Parts: sequence; structure tokens; C-alpha cells
Amino acid sequence: MCGIVGYIGKRQAAPLLVECLSKLEYRGYDSAGVAIINEKGINIEKCKGRLKNLEEKLNQSPIEGTMGIGHTRWATHGEPSDVNSHPHYNKDMTISVVHNGIIENYLELREWLQTLGYEFKSETDTEVVPHLIDYFYEGDIVKAVMKALDKIEGSYALGVVCSHEPDKMVAVRKDSPLIVGLGEGENFIASDIPAILAYTRDVYLLNDKEIVVLTRDKVEIMTKEGLPVQKEVFHVTWDAEAAEKGGYEHFMIKEIHEQPKAIRDTLTRRIVADSDEIVLDDIKLTAEDLKNIDKIYIVACGTAYHAGLVGKYVIEKLARIPVEVDIASEFRYRDPIINERTLMMVISQSGETADTLAALREAKNRGARVIAITNVVGSSVAREADDILYTWAGPEIAVASTKAYVTQLIAIYIVALYLARLNGKMTVEEYRVIRDELLKLPEKAEEVLNRKEEIQKFAAKNYGHKDIFYLGRGLDFAVALEGALKIKEISYIHAEAYAAGELKHGPIALIDKGVPVIALATQEDLFEKMVSNIKEVVTRGAKVLGVAFDGHEDIEKVVDQTVYIPKTLPLLAPVLSVIPLQLLSYYTAVERGCDVDKPRNLAKSVTVE
Repeated sequence: MCGIVGYIGKRQAAPLLVECLSKLEYRGYDSAGVAIINEKGINIEKCKGRLKNLEEKLNQSPIEGTMGIGHTRWATHGEPSDVNSHPHYNKDMTISVVHNGIIENYLELREWLQTLGYEFKSETDTEVVPHLIDYFYEGDIVKAVMKALDKIEGSYALGVVCSHEPDKMVAVRKDSPLIVGLGEGENFIASDIPAILAYTRDVYLLNDKEIVVLTRDKVEIMTKEGLPVQKEVFHVTWDAEAAEKGGYEHFMIKEIHEQPKAIRDTLTRRIVADSDEIVLDDIKLTAEDLKNIDKIYIVACGTAYHAGLVGKYVIEKLARIPVEVDIASEFRYRDPIINERTLMMVISQSGETADTLAALREAKNRGARVIAITNVVGSSVAREADDILYTWAGPEIAVASTKAYVTQLIAIYIVALYLARLNGKMTVEEYRVIRDELLKLPEKAEEVLNRKEEIQKFAAKNYGHKDIFYLGRGLDFAVALEGALKIKEISYIHAEAYAAGELKHGPIALIDKGVPVIALATQEDLFEKMVSNIKEVVTRGAKVLGVAFDGHEDIEKVVDQTVYIPKTLPLLAPVLSVIPLQLLSYYTAVERGCDVDKPRNLAKSVTVE
């Protein structure tokens, strides 16, 4: 969940590393640090807090040198502090390491190293790594790293430098993302591509257990055993400006406004007007394959899990295949019933979510076929799945996911339609109706964004409350869960979502005078029942914001304020109805003075368990 970078070349490394880390701070911002090699050896500067704290220190006391590694941390082992910050180092500061991941057997290694006289300063799991490399070091840093890896259990992306070999950097990955950037007379490592886009667009995507040795003019990749690995260069085509705010106050509001384009891009080539074909180049599932599928699992975490809840409803309705949705962190620990007749869909924006990746591997070990929905080309999930559907959301920088969620919904609709056509549960005429409405969603999403003033007004009046509740039925309940998560994440208001029909079974006890309630009412066959549920909370003093389709003005009789969304098929409503909820969370957080893009205690990509 941390971000690491490394540079070797001719430029001054320290300011370059800080600039690269600024593109990774969404991965963690409890502390930051750099290790720079020069003629004096390894020079380390690190401190608790945001990257700007490190930048100020380096401005006051610059460190010269053209090779170094850097780190921005999301704390797992050890509280955020200067001493727990990365990089970590051995006793004589000849070896330094940055790490993203978790060393699972670090206590065992720490105790063993302590018996050998090694002393530890931090509470982190990472500190065992430089000491372990030191133990094996006999003049060859690559061999020492290889031997250390044999002792380490867990997940890691590592960047390693050694003052005895100042013209060389070593990096390795296992279950944590790491890429290599290729330049002229310079090379890079980074957790994510955006970190290095200002310097190069040519990268290598590392696989698990691959080791890379970088010099200024050369990059060598090898297996853990030292065998050479040949790789194709991946050329990044998306614009570096996509990772900048583009005039918006925060990345989150920029990304909310990018959703119409993201929806359109994810549909492009796959669902085409006047065509009855669904084009999925990276999904090879055939009608014969589908006959042998008894059940589908959708497994994901957080926002992606909420997308999966929509997926269950949509796939079962369209393709008539039983679907179970599971939280990835729970999935593999309950001995799930999976076999070769199971189809599993994993959803992960980054494609590196540790729990989701573990669930994918568990499913494959048991013979299941896996379809991955991810936003990152070449990510671990994409490489390990049998079939892939990419969501073309572009880089998402804000920690709270918005455009990734709506593109995950679009991907799920595409897969559901594909399955329904494949097993004959949908006629061509039925497909055309949904196809045509799907293609109208980008324009209708723009319309929702143009109506944001109503949401701003509600946020301005209600941002001071300690609690807020979300209600919905059917697909609206799945969207309500995502709305509640969003406002919790960035405004720190306690929020809960309930299936409206369950109100009388307990949750209505929480309704008190003035408490805000967000009521979604986009499901035509449940509209009257939802109105009845709204009346129940209004009678008890709730202040209700309703979300409904254009033309359902009757809802105004029972709510305090209404946000209307353009009419579409109820099945597709989640793509539009979630946008007002995203905007509400954003404007509420702004009113409360919260750090919208970097909410406390959270990181963008959860690459540790």
C-alpha cells in the first residue's frame, strides 16, 4: 500500500524522487523518505507526515547524488514516525531498502538476526530486509538479495542500493506492484506508471519473483534463480495530464466529471450502435464453456465489492445464472465451494489488491475459471486471470473511487449481456433495447453533473450532522451502500445504508428529528413501496433527500428535496444514481474542511492483507 521509486542516471536524484513520489502519495502519506548515494556513501533523509515535510527538509539541506530510492508510507507495522519511515538500512549504512508489502515472517527473522548481533531501531517488518541482505553480502549485492529472498515470506516490492556498488540498483517484486522505466542514460523503478511519466513512457511490467538490476545504461531482468528474462517494452499511450488536476480544486471532483468520458471509453468497440455483436477481445469464454458453469462468484473489496452487488442482480436477471458476491478478505478463509464448474469474476481497480489477488489464486487452484475486471493493463490480476475486461477509466488519483466504480458497473453490464447472449437467455430484440440505453449513458451522466447545485445546497445545510442514513430497494440498495461508503471515507460522518424494507426490523430506531436520510427511488416496480418507507422516516423527523427519475415528481410530496436523474432502464440506473451520492460526499467533505483526496488512515491501493 506504500509507494516506492528509484532512479539511476545523470540528474540530481533527490528532487526527481520527490517529484515521482508526489504522483504516488495516494498510496500512503504517513511518512516519506529518500536514500541518495554519493561519494560520502548513503545519505538518508526521512520524516513523519506528508511529502511536503520531506521536501522542506531537502530544500534546507540538499543531498547531492545521481542515484537513489524513495518511499511514501501507509503504516502497517509500527506507528507513523520518523524512525519507522523508509528507507531502512543496515548498521553501517552501506545498504538501504524501500519496501511495499508485508514480510510475514519478520518476527522470526528479527529474532534470528538479533542472535547474530544485529540491532533494530524501528517497529517495522521492513527493517529485517537490509540486515538480512547485509548478512549475506560478500561483495555482490545481487547475490545477497537473492539469498535474502529465500528467507523472506510475504509480499514485497523492494528497491535496494549499496554504497559499495554505487553504479547499480536492485529491485524485486512478489505480490506487490513494481514497474521499470526505461530512459536514455537513466532508468527508474516505481510502484505505478504515473510516477515516472514525466520522464519516460517506455516501461517493463515485472512479474512475481522477477529481479531487475539497473545501471545508468542497462536493465537486466532475471528469475529468482538468476536466469535471464526477456520482456517486451510496454509503451504508455495515455496523457500525463490525466494525472493532474486540470483546473479542478481536487482530483476527486475532476474524476467525478470525467465519468461520462470513462463510460464512453469503456463501451467503445465492445458495444456498438447498430451491431448485435459484443466484442470482447480478451474474453475467450464460449457457449460450450458456459454450459459447464453452474455458478458465478463475484469477489472484490470496498467500492469494487459494491459494484459486484450490482453485478449479482444484473447477471442473474439477464443470464439466469446463480451469482454469489463475496468480500475478498473473507472469501478464502471460509473454504468456499469452488470447482471446475465455477466461474469467478474478480474486480479490482488497481489489479493489485492483495485480498482479491489471493482469492483469484485460491479459485484457480481449485479449478475455477477467472474473469478479471481491472483498470490497470499488465497488473497482477490481469496477468493471472483466464479472461480480462479492462475498464478504461484512466488514472484515478483520489483515494475515494468514483470513475473506477462506474466503469466497473459498465464492465459488469457488458459481461452480463455477453453471458446472456452466449447461453441464449436473451433475444436480439431484448439486447438491442439495453444496448441503445447503454450508449446513451455518457450523455445522461453529463446531465446529472449539470444538476449538481441541488446537491451542493443539501450538503451546505447538512454537513454538520454526526449521522446520515441511506435507503434503497433492489439495485438502489446496492448503490446506497456505495453512497454511504463514500461519505464515510472523505467526510468522516458516520453513515449507514439499509434495505428500506428492513427499516421496521430495527434501523428505524436510529431515526431522530433532523437526521439526514438519502432515499433512492429509481426502481419502477418498487417505487410505491419506497415512497411508503420514506413516509416512515419523515414521520419520525428525518430530513430526506430523494433521488428519482425525471417524471416522478410525486416523490416531492414526501421528501424535503429531490435530485432528478435522466430516465433510463431501471437496470442501468446505478450508473446515474451514484453520481449525486458521489457529489454529496464531495461537497460535504469540502464544507467540513476535510482533505478530500487523501482521507485519513486510507490509501488508494490495498496491496497488503
